Amino acid sequence: MRRVLRRRPGTSGAPAGAGGVLRVDRRTKDLTKRLQPGDVALVDHEDVDRVAADALVAARPSAVVNAAASTSGRYPNLGPQILLEAGVVLLDGVGARVLDELSEGQRVRVEGDRLLLLDADGGERVVATGTRQSAESVAAAMEAARAGLSTQLESFAANTMEYMLRERDLLFDGVGIPDVRTSFTGRQALVVVRGYHYREDLATLRPYIREYRPVLVGVDGGADAVLEAGHRLDMVVGDMDSVSDAALTSGAEVVVHAYRDGRAPGLERVRALGVDPVVFPATGTSEDVAMMLADDRGAELIVAVGTHATLVEFLDKGRAGMASTFLTRLRVGGKLVDAKGVSRLYRQRITTAQVAALLVAGLLALLVALLATSAGQTVLVLVLAQLDGLLAPLRAWAG
Repeated sequence: MRRVLRRRPGTSGAPAGAGGVLRVDRRTKDLTKRLQPGDVALVDHEDVDRVAADALVAARPSAVVNAAASTSGRYPNLGPQILLEAGVVLLDGVGARVLDELSEGQRVRVEGDRLLLLDADGGERVVATGTRQSAESVAAAMEAARAGLSTQLESFAANTMEYMLRERDLLFDGVGIPDVRTSFTGRQALVVVRGYHYREDLATLRPYIREYRPVLVGVDGGADAVLEAGHRLDMVVGDMDSVSDAALTSGAEVVVHAYRDGRAPGLERVRALGVDPVVFPATGTSEDVAMMLADDRGAELIVAVGTHATLVEFLDKGRAGMASTFLTRLRVGGKLVDAKGVSRLYRQRITTAQVAALLVAGLLALLVALLATSAGQTVLVLVLAQLDGLLAPLRAWAG
């Protein structure tokens, strides 16, 4: 649950300061795996996207210190606003050198626009300065970014055309898609990606998984989400940079997403675990690879959880490669069912009190119906007589 950002006069909606144990990593998704409540996260993440911000908020840090700009102005990214709404202090642009100067486990404090290092003797010194973000500054940056959105749209369109020309054989004819042992033919496939609301949507789909038993495909960190939900994983797809060893050794088939030239940085790690993977060289994202694989191998329906569906989400990732996801969705076509937001669509709205009131109303209606007819009155008399017989020993004991 996100904490409400409490505003005080003169603070522009930002908390006064925050401190704690420092956690350092240039990759935000690696940092969140060891970030603890109350820690200070030090990252180097330009244009913090929504997925990264949600992962940070879930770890409940007291502050996030960014070596880069959380909003560069290229496009209206959603991350900074999410952090501030959760009550997380956000200090931007402290410079990349601070990642080398500070070590994990040190105690630091953010005060205003300064990052302070706490010494062993109780003193403190300024190690970096940056821009302290507030609700107003983030809103202004978002507004400025929207003004230049047309440039990003033109770039996205150009990337889309370039990808389509370069990968037309793969997109249209499936050339280069490898053989796998997992059988998709005539079955539905559930592809889980570490994206927006993926955990909530996966939990909501539990009845669907139980009834249809689809092929469960986890894309990188999405594989761990499938296991954490208590399901049996059939396939892991990705570059293996954010999936656990437990998922890779769970017995699921592993498909390593490689670059077009055949280089696969994650291949060595998988083989070191004693797993013999399938290598799939392709441009684009790992979620594209998973969808194309399921489609080409005969899946009758592809249900997507956590994948990117809208133009805003494509831009929010801030990667040219997202153009491939747009075209992959066009290729899969009518087979694709997007489960994004299903947890919010089917959120339980009936309270216990409402259920109790409905039960009482039903009993009263039944009583009125019994009293309205002679047969009902007879049944009621018999029921009361039976109850009186059951309560007689209790009355005798009490007397």
